[in-house]
Amino acid sequence: MKFGVDRREATSSSADAVAVGVFEVEGKDDRLPPSLALADKASGGLLASAWKRREVRGKKRELTVLHRPDGRGRILLVGLGAHPQFTPDSVRRAAADVVRSLRAKGARTLAYQLGSFVNGPVTAPLAARALADGSILGAYEFLRYRTTTEGGVEEASVHLGEERSAEERSLTADVAEQTTIAENVLWTRDIANLPADTATPERLAEEARSLGKAFGLKVTVFDEKQLAKMGCGGLVAVGQGSTHPPRLVILEYPGGTRRGRTVAVVGKGITFDSGGISLKPGPRMAEMKFDKSGAVAVLGIVRAAATLKVAPRVIGVMCCAENLPSGTAYRPGDVVRTYNQKTIEILNTDAEGRVVLADGLGYVVDQYHPDEVIDLATLTGAQVVALGDDTAGMVSTDDRLAGGLLAASAATGEPIWRMPLTDYHRELVKSELADVRNSTELTVAGMLTASAFLETFVGKTPWAHIDIAGPAWVNPVTRKYQPTYQSLGATGFGVRLVTRYLQDLGRS
Repeated sequence: MKFGVDRREATSSSADAVAVGVFEVEGKDDRLPPSLALADKASGGLLASAWKRREVRGKKRELTVLHRPDGRGRILLVGLGAHPQFTPDSVRRAAADVVRSLRAKGARTLAYQLGSFVNGPVTAPLAARALADGSILGAYEFLRYRTTTEGGVEEASVHLGEERSAEERSLTADVAEQTTIAENVLWTRDIANLPADTATPERLAEEARSLGKAFGLKVTVFDEKQLAKMGCGGLVAVGQGSTHPPRLVILEYPGGTRRGRTVAVVGKGITFDSGGISLKPGPRMAEMKFDKSGAVAVLGIVRAAATLKVAPRVIGVMCCAENLPSGTAYRPGDVVRTYNQKTIEILNTDAEGRVVLADGLGYVVDQYHPDEVIDLATLTGAQVVALGDDTAGMVSTDDRLAGGLLAASAATGEPIWRMPLTDYHRELVKSELADVRNSTELTVAGMLTASAFLETFVGKTPWAHIDIAGPAWVNPVTRKYQPTYQSLGATGFGVRLVTRYLQDLGRS
């Protein structure tokens, strides 16, 4: 979707649809709000009549379509809810609702009346960014394997009107930046949505090489023989049951400043997770093609960093393997030695994500000495039990890093919640046979024991682990409860969050 800024009033445009935000009415006041006067005029008074009959109330997700008497398309009124609960994410969700509602309705162009989405703490720049974000993300469909499409909005724009025409230059820059970020999310979704027969560890490595070539980045790919020689026993063990061997992929973005901070972003890339010998139940196993979402998010983050030329240096690490049962698969009871020489007792082959991350985390800390490490992983079902499908869980050993990620979360609408990590969780992952074990005898605090396991491999480097098992993808059941801009399938969760964090880090 093309998205831009237009200084004209939205209702004077030639767009197929004009979207106007409407706040929820309090009490029984039937007077038409002044903010709707232009839309009412364009509707030939239809809006005022509908308002008087209380057909338009401004409740969240309420959509009302009025066809203009002059034949110049339609006016779409989108409910924004009550003023006190209004946030940029309210605008983002509303924009996605608008775009989705116009799918297969013959509307190819869309104009937003910016002023109707500005209120209180939601300034014009924040509203414009959210409209671009919600529209682009909400319009997304994964169409690679579809032979027919419904068609939808192809061009959208934020219309400033006379009151904000002086801000055209700055708002255009805001929208352009947000459009770039959103397009990187779509690029990420396209890869994350690929099935396991296509998106093998080798294919993810090729995607990284192509990205490096396009942006002039250094990309290093270690194959299974090199991994064995390097002592990356975690990746080798998890991947040895598949005919598609594992890969460790390193992408280096040099940063926009000579002495900026170095941030390592590490992602779990299990291209398909059957559970291995500890086989998963059959229902919903098809969703395990999304177990690569952390590593694919790393690709999207590095791509966004290079496109936007963020200040920090970014080292992207993708820990890629396919976890299948076979005669060569690793087994419960095995002991695996990782890159940093620490040993893992394998008690459950379905707890494989932390095993491959052990090598990636150990390698990047040893070789690059980053100022901080962030890992993204669809790691535990316990995260979903604790926080649901919408919110990711975060564990961090550094308050500044955690605070920065929480601030980025609030700005982007990608929700994360900080969870505790104590000696109790560390004790649970200690092994009598090896240094740590990849599963515990108590079925409690699964997300936190997994975090305690990962902490073993980062040493004293400031670190944040983000478990995205819930929000990394949307299925037909959970989509009813998710924001409309999180499309069915892969969401690209983490790209907007970490990109914003890198931008903020550069500005600070």
